[in-house]
Amino acid sequence: MTARKAPFAKILIANRGEIACRIMRTARRLGIATVAVYSEADRNALHVDMADEAVCIGPAPAAESYLRIDRIIQAAQQTGAEAIHPGYGFLSENPAFVEACEEAGIVFIGPNTRAIALMGDKITSKRVAQEAGVSIVPGHVGEIEDAETAVRIAEEIGYPVMIKASAGGGGKGMRIAWSADEVREGFASARSEARSSFGDERIFIEKFIDNPRHVEIQILADKHGNVIYLGERECSIQRRNQKVIEEAPSPLLDEETRKAMGEQAVRLAKAVGYDSAGTVEFVAGQDRSFYFLEMNTRLQVEHPVTELITGLDLVELMIRIAAGEPLPLAQEDVRLNGWAIESRIYAEDPYRNFLPSTGRLKRFIPPAEEQAPKRVVRVDTGVREGDEISMFYDPMIAKLITWGPDRDSAIAAQIDALDAFHVDGIRTNVAFLSAVLRHERFRKGALSTSFIADEFPDGFSGAEETEDVRETLIAVAVSADHMDNMRRSRISGRIDGAGNAFDVHRVVVSEADDMAVPVTILESEDGRLRLRIGEEGSEREITVSHRWHPGLPIWEGRVNDRAVHVQIRRVGNDWHLLHHGVEKILRVYSRREAELARFMPKKEPPDTSRQLICPMPGRVISVAVEPGRTVKAGEPLCVIEAMKMENILRAERDVIVQVVHIAQGDAVSVDQVLMEFEPVS
Repeated sequence: MTARKAPFAKILIANRGEIACRIMRTARRLGIATVAVYSEADRNALHVDMADEAVCIGPAPAAESYLRIDRIIQAAQQTGAEAIHPGYGFLSENPAFVEACEEAGIVFIGPNTRAIALMGDKITSKRVAQEAGVSIVPGHVGEIEDAETAVRIAEEIGYPVMIKASAGGGGKGMRIAWSADEVREGFASARSEARSSFGDERIFIEKFIDNPRHVEIQILADKHGNVIYLGERECSIQRRNQKVIEEAPSPLLDEETRKAMGEQAVRLAKAVGYDSAGTVEFVAGQDRSFYFLEMNTRLQVEHPVTELITGLDLVELMIRIAAGEPLPLAQEDVRLNGWAIESRIYAEDPYRNFLPSTGRLKRFIPPAEEQAPKRVVRVDTGVREGDEISMFYDPMIAKLITWGPDRDSAIAAQIDALDAFHVDGIRTNVAFLSAVLRHERFRKGALSTSFIADEFPDGFSGAEETEDVRETLIAVAVSADHMDNMRRSRISGRIDGAGNAFDVHRVVVSEADDMAVPVTILESEDGRLRLRIGEEGSEREITVSHRWHPGLPIWEGRVNDRAVHVQIRRVGNDWHLLHHGVEKILRVYSRREAELARFMPKKEPPDTSRQLICPMPGRVISVAVEPGRTVKAGEPLCVIEAMKMENILRAERDVIVQVVHIAQGDAVSVDQVLMEFEPVS
């Protein structure tokens, strides 16, 4: 965009984390001073340091800080901010917040109150969409009072159905039900989650489209009646209705469908007098049929993929629209170039059913950002090394966005960048993201919102270990172990700088899968090795070159002339490796060490079958059982809230409850014993 005068001298960002930092980057480029607001838990956060000024607005819970309209308005008045950008989440779609800004004479960088009110209520928005000639999903467009009414309506619509909070968003207050019992349970839990997340417990029901895709249209509208669409985003890779990977454009749409969907989105925006950046979401069938889902009257988490394929800065456009400037382009000026993919890096453990992970970021090393003609790597984050990831806020700690001239190159860039994304101190979903991106079905573009449930029905236990990945990890483990041994030998004086006093015959062992692979180091010089891997008669030669030295968390080099990043950490005698979503623990022995290792005793894990162990830190929402009760497998035991999501802990087998150590409202920590059982005889 051409340089123009900054529309405001100072703006306040009523948000935290990566989106606050993202908005500040654009504001800084435009010459606009920024004000951060923060809770006591975020006192040392990155967005606070990035801002020109910062104001504390309350304690850690969002209800006492980031959701306090009065304190945010007061912070803007106190600092002389002319406008407020809400980011996404928190107060971004709250009409009362917009009205408070207007009353205080502060510009709200977002749409008008009427548009937010009409589109923020999912029941009303469907009625408006229907009147505007937009396709809607069959369902009951009205709030539902109780669970039995919900069952009756669901049976009239036909199973499966989607139970949804009218004020919902971000996957909260949403449940899929395939039977009357699931409707009753889903209605109660969705209502409870909606009440705690949005302060609005209204629920409605609509038909669940089997094997659907989630496709959304980005729109821009100014205050002069001009509305355009900027193509679509595919957001079908979801877990618990929460988006995980997004891309633009969609591999589903053709030009005709893109145009039809875009024109419907524009029609809806004009019907409500919309005036900012916004997103119209559709559920799409595999046959390219599509139905209106909802309209998000704010900036979306996944907006960077649209920015990379259009070359537009959506935050800048929002700011300029709020200042009354007309759109700088018309529909015919919009050009889609290449392909972009975004992965959300969550603080969660994919190996433990994606449970939240909290703690301190001992290391946080994102991949280097790139801006090249055929490859772009972008990292949007609001954290840095040493920060504390708490239970109070959303678990997303970063977004990784890549661009390429086509879908395959964008995927390849994303996988490479994930390999180089190192986080230590908490668990993340990096390995899982790589596994999804490398999945054959994903590469074919055969997506649906049930992709994760279909392809990982038993949860995540690691990506598929191909022969290529296996040999890469063996080669990296040997090269790292060899480098470490040489360093130790030089330090101890056993060899000189040019010496080569080491056992060239190695055995790489993985106890997890009983792997024992013989390796011979044929050559070793200046970070370059030539290896022979495998049993006699099936050996392969591999060349390795690298710039790694002990202590670096990323092994960077080439294996058989292929550029490789491997996350690497030594723990005792083990090498912990992560590459292409495969996490493996390897140990490199001499031949004699391997022989002796077979006689080492194996430590058995403790028996926890008679205990309910807390899998995450959080707060007890409810306890469903009491001592002496017999519980069947699958029945709920308690509900734990962590990182704004409710998690139902269920019995794994038939048991008799002996002791309950928790009560509603208790704070609980990971690995805490919540209950004790006796088996049913």
